[in-house]
Amino acid sequence: MLNSEQAEPLYIQLKKAVQSAIANGTFNPGDKIPTEIELSANYNVSRITVRKAIEELVSEGYLTKRQGKGTFVNAHKIGRKIEHIISFTAACRANGLSSHSAITERKKIKADQETAERLQIQQGEPVLYIQRKRYAGERPLMLENNYYPFERFSFLMEESLEGSVYELLRDRYQIDPNQPGETVLQITLADEQQAKLLEIPIGQPLFYMNTIIYDQHSQPVHVGKQYIIGDRYQFTL
Repeated sequence: MLNSEQAEPLYIQLKKAVQSAIANGTFNPGDKIPTEIELSANYNVSRITVRKAIEELVSEGYLTKRQGKGTFVNAHKIGRKIEHIISFTAACRANGLSSHSAITERKKIKADQETAERLQIQQGEPVLYIQRKRYAGERPLMLENNYYPFERFSFLMEESLEGSVYELLRDRYQIDPNQPGETVLQITLADEQQAKLLEIPIGQPLFYMNTIIYDQHSQPVHVGKQYIIGDRYQFTL
């Protein structure tokens, strides 16, 4: 129960109580939380206090208000710093979530001019294209499209790639993808194929991240073109 004698304002205490209920699974992603009237009665506080707590939780991304339907718990967002090299697996782990991957495409293709220039190879040379659907918990979160110089990374044709490729490269092949090159982050809308693979509606906002990653010797590892569900991921600078 909230304590009016504490120095901490009641709306902050209520806010923390709702955050705790989300963290411990009392309220799960997608759940509708009690109404203002119900929360006011449950915690013995005014509706003004409830409204202020809920407004802050909405602004911080914990909750979403839906007109005429109520207030709902948002899916947990995965956070990472855009300027740091951290694998998807490590980002999920840091945010308390399990992760796994499913390969949707893996094939040798010819490098177009842009990819060839970024990988420091000749146009038309073979590259290894790997598309994976990345899961955070049990839900797909990212559609990963990576392009590797085939001559150097052909061994990835035989790997399962269910977990972190970066960890695999470091642990088994002594290749450390630790240097980001130019990275462009944009907002796009899911097309039909992306929506089907990510199990979302067509037109849902996605982060599109286009990047190049280098190893410890400043050699290109891969060009990455990633599509990430926007309302479940956040970048910080």
